[in-house]
Amino acid sequence: MSDTVTIGFPRMMKEPGEKRVFLPEFIQYLTRLGAKVYLEEGYGSRSGYTFDHYRRANPSVRQCTREEAFQKDYVMILRSPNEEEFSRLGENSCLISMLHYPTRPKRVEILKKLNARAISMDSIINDNGTRLIEDMKAVAWNGLEVAFDQLEQRLPGLVRPDGKPIHVLIIGSGMVGKHAVDAATKLGNIERNHDHIEAGGPGSVAIVAGRNVTSSEKTMKQLLEQADILVDAAYRRDPSKPVIPNEWIACLPEHAIITDLSVDPYTLDTDPPVVRGIEGIPQGNLSQYVFHPDDPNWSKTIPDSIPTHNRRTTVTCYSWPGLHPEASMRHYAQQWEPLIKVLLEKGYDNLSPDGDYFERALYRATLKALD
Repeated sequence: MSDTVTIGFPRMMKEPGEKRVFLPEFIQYLTRLGAKVYLEEGYGSRSGYTFDHYRRANPSVRQCTREEAFQKDYVMILRSPNEEEFSRLGENSCLISMLHYPTRPKRVEILKKLNARAISMDSIINDNGTRLIEDMKAVAWNGLEVAFDQLEQRLPGLVRPDGKPIHVLIIGSGMVGKHAVDAATKLGNIERNHDHIEAGGPGSVAIVAGRNVTSSEKTMKQLLEQADILVDAAYRRDPSKPVIPNEWIACLPEHAIITDLSVDPYTLDTDPPVVRGIEGIPQGNLSQYVFHPDDPNWSKTIPDSIPTHNRRTTVTCYSWPGLHPEASMRHYAQQWEPLIKVLLEKGYDNLSPDGDYFERALYRATLKALD
């Protein structure tokens, strides 16, 4: 590749709890590929990194303004910038971010109107449809860890009044759902699970429900009545309809914890609209991911037309992997290394659906592949 390729890293202007940044090791790796890297001033400071940590006396790593970072050949930022900032992109820049094309139609529309180049990290899939940039394990384990923390406050020792194992009802059996089963049967935390076993606790059981069960109101209400933790890990074919209507939440025991791992948004002004998998729950972030039924912030992320009458304590976070930021970013960097090498060698405009394994995966995530 040409040594003139530039990569900009703007800061994530998100909630204070969001501390994830690409780590210095990954930045140095990019320079070994011949890229010049530009970090927005202050990049990584929330996590305790200084520019010297990133530069390591390497002249190919430089500081810049936010405006300049968005003007580079590639603009890399884990979570999508605000849509108002898309206009900052240079004429030939390529935005690389978690853009979530299927559930963010307005975002796609804006990018297309700007004739932008873009690669959505969450749409980089192999020939079998498996995501190559993901941290599904962290989504499930971090979410269930918080859920069991909350449940333990209500059921000391995680012992139900009837002495039976904790019931975890998981909606969805995809990648997140599979990890959720593992986390649920280990109480969301290996150390807690070990202590629970040593104390002779009753343990937990995970029940997984797919479309052939969730479509039955009678069956679902029976399952909900026994659930101590309800987990939304569903990937819906039709995001315009909830899997669990708000009415059904009344079937859950009062102590139950709703665990939102899908974190789809409410986008009612699109056709078709997008609603949440569990109707009437809020959407949290890394600054607040626990919502009790009487929380004054409950309705701040919910449109007025959505019913919220039936509530249970809900744990929800747009970015569950961010609870352990350094581990999360090390994981993403390992996944990115072979992909970024191919991208920098081929260039965005030359990516082809007929290329090699990683090139095909990258092409599927481009904005142009949606047409």
